[in-house]
Amino acid sequence: MNIAMLGSGFIARFYADTLHAQRRLDRIINVYSRNADNAERFAQDYGLDCFSTSMEETINSEKVDVVIISLPNHLHEEAVMACAEAGKAVLCTKPLGRTAAEAKRMLDAVESAGIFAGYLEDLCYTPKFLKSVESVNAGSLGKILWTKSREAHPGPHSDWFWDKEQSGGGAIIDLGCHCVEIGRNFIGKSVRPVEVMCWADTQVHPIDAEDHAIALVKYENGAIGQFEVSWTFRGGMDLRDEVMGTEGTIWLNSFLRTGFDMFTTGKGAKYVAEKAESDSGWLFPVGDEAHELGYPHMFTDMFDAMDKGKEPRETFYDGYIVNAILDAAFLSAESKLWEPIKIDDWRGDNISEKETNYISHDAEYYLIKKETLPNGDEKLILKSKATGKVIQKTTRN
Repeated sequence: MNIAMLGSGFIARFYADTLHAQRRLDRIINVYSRNADNAERFAQDYGLDCFSTSMEETINSEKVDVVIISLPNHLHEEAVMACAEAGKAVLCTKPLGRTAAEAKRMLDAVESAGIFAGYLEDLCYTPKFLKSVESVNAGSLGKILWTKSREAHPGPHSDWFWDKEQSGGGAIIDLGCHCVEIGRNFIGKSVRPVEVMCWADTQVHPIDAEDHAIALVKYENGAIGQFEVSWTFRGGMDLRDEVMGTEGTIWLNSFLRTGFDMFTTGKGAKYVAEKAESDSGWLFPVGDEAHELGYPHMFTDMFDAMDKGKEPRETFYDGYIVNAILDAAFLSAESKLWEPIKIDDWRGDNISEKETNYISHDAEYYLIKKETLPNGDEKLILKSKATGKVIQKTTRN
């Protein structure tokens, strides 16, 4: 594929490093930036023949097969609409929109145009995550009851992130989009999210948006997705996920503690890892940042899906649902109440009643718990199906 890159900043460079690494065949051929100097520097750094300060010119180049949007949030809609009008396949970085309404307009545009559209949610492509989802889908954890996703760091790199109008919010829109989609993958994308309870505050930075938030997302089948996001965390970037099911548990640590520790007095190279706050003392580097963050698997999925004429793992529809959940989180942070998630176009399942997962011990009792005591005795905690009374039975060793 011949790729047009819209944007020349931090995330565009991560994408370019990934796309031009490991003898990959899909290549960037031109770049658009609002700043001519940045566009020229990006073109020089990645060996591109063309650069431009015209978005339309970059998208409409006859040589371009697919457009990657790595622009600030407030420019996503304009870029997607231009791709739809040009009939060009488009891949958009997260979050899809600043609001669900914005995301829905983009979704409708690409579907009306009949073009391929992929949602670049990299943390749903990390090797650890993909292996975990495979295990969950195989039933290794039983029914998923609860997920927890945390992303915390000292704050983003560019000024527009800190401007509520341009970004659409603070830590919730920036980091919560990752966490929500991670939870949806584990719980099941076909399970409808129904309401959100969220606490958010501006604890440290002199901005209008929140720099710290914690929320619970309730799903129609009774599962709970929890996210914790912060721009106030000191010490690097903390990416952790947990999944709890009726038959098992998964813990993931994707960045800060990955088994690579280093001490240095500060001599030598200064860059350690994304969001690292120091270049001396005990540090936690990352062997291959792009790989650990999921970028190679993400682009492989996107381009393979285009080749095969199928949907990628992460679609514009997924981006729309994420925005709908985050809209409810923002409302809940203001109201201090559970807020319903408004989805105008639900394409998943509808569950008429909450599922139960009670295990029968025999015809008379449900099994609550079975355990072996220190003396070797076996204890059963049982509940009568008829009366509801809880009893215990002990079998001596």
